[in-house]
Amino acid sequence: FCFSWQCFKALCCKGPPPPRPEYDLVCIGLTGSGKTSLLSQLCSESPENIVSTTGFSIKAVPFQNAVLNVKELGGADTIRKYWSRYYQGSQGVIFVLDSASSEDDLETARNELHSALQHPQLCTLPFLILANHQDKPAARSVQEV
Repeated sequence: FCFSWQCFKALCCKGPPPPRPEYDLVCIGLTGSGKTSLLSQLCSESPENIVSTTGFSIKAVPFQNAVLNVKELGGADTIRKYWSRYYQGSQGVIFVLDSASSEDDLETARNELHSALQHPQLCTLPFLILANHQDKPAARSVQEV
């Protein structure tokens, strides 16, 4: 067992860990696409009590070398028209779509994605497009989406 001052200092006086870089992302997609479930999974939260986001929520998703501050925006028709108000300061976009949705919903998602890709505050940012619900029988392949 070590009793020297240097050992004590090494064990007890390390100080705070170095700060991890933080990145601000926006997560968008239609209602029911799985945005909230995705973020809950990334934060190791229980999937049991997931409630669809009606406005917006912010979650800090910690990784070993960085923290992603994800602004999740509700996907209801009445809310989507306000998405652009939350784009400022974003450094990346996660677009979640339900790959098992109806043709009409898939077309709506496609239109929203195209609108986001052309938005001046997002058009130069990296996009992750997640074709969610691949485990459902009606899921389309990535090529079909």
